[in-house]
Amino acid sequence: MRINQYVAVATGMSRRAADKAIARGRVSINGQVASVGTEVASNDTVTLDNRPIIHPGHINVVTIMLNKPVGYVCSRRGQGSKTIYDLLPAELHHLKPVGRLDKDSSGLLLLTNDGKLAHELTHPSFQKEKIYEVEIDKPLKAKDREKITKSGVNIGDNRRSQFQLRQPVISNQKSRKLLVPNTYFLVTLTEGRNRQIRRTLAVLGYQVIRLHRFEFGGYKLGNLSLGNYTIL
Repeated sequence: MRINQYVAVATGMSRRAADKAIARGRVSINGQVASVGTEVASNDTVTLDNRPIIHPGHINVVTIMLNKPVGYVCSRRGQGSKTIYDLLPAELHHLKPVGRLDKDSSGLLLLTNDGKLAHELTHPSFQKEKIYEVEIDKPLKAKDREKITKSGVNIGDNRRSQFQLRQPVISNQKSRKLLVPNTYFLVTLTEGRNRQIRRTLAVLGYQVIRLHRFEFGGYKLGNLSLGNYTIL
């Protein structure tokens, strides 16, 4: 296996990022700085920034799905905030989140030590769908909906933000009465840009008051209760 593929699978980073890490001398094989294109044998020891990294084929792979509550950050260091690791037992603290949910968002969060799975779920080339329930502070105007779904919205990172949204059928009569029309949507994303939904709507003058992810790359939250996790 080539070293860039090994690093990408073992860490979850992209091949391009792995190539850059190798070119900068951050990767070593058996104590020797690696070169782009070097082959890795199964008995080789590979390090990134002097820390061992292990291909998933050499470890006990664990993947869990967590229903993250609002108020928790996807980080080991909360800097005053609660972290998702506060919800997990110590034996699962080695797992890394696949993508992110910001502190004010809730829902489906995968954590794993399977670098290949993380790469396949997050790299843009795989076009994995993420589906969210989104509620905003006022009705979405038709012209703004057209911008979001067709022409895109400039959110300041040199690419226009565009995604699909639809209004779900709400069977519960009480819930239907509580929701203001055109304020509740299901949003489908295939990108992984930072806070994309919130930033897009903010540019158009709307505030997201609820953002909840319930599906990601074929994984579905189902009946998993808030704050709990399940091993996949």
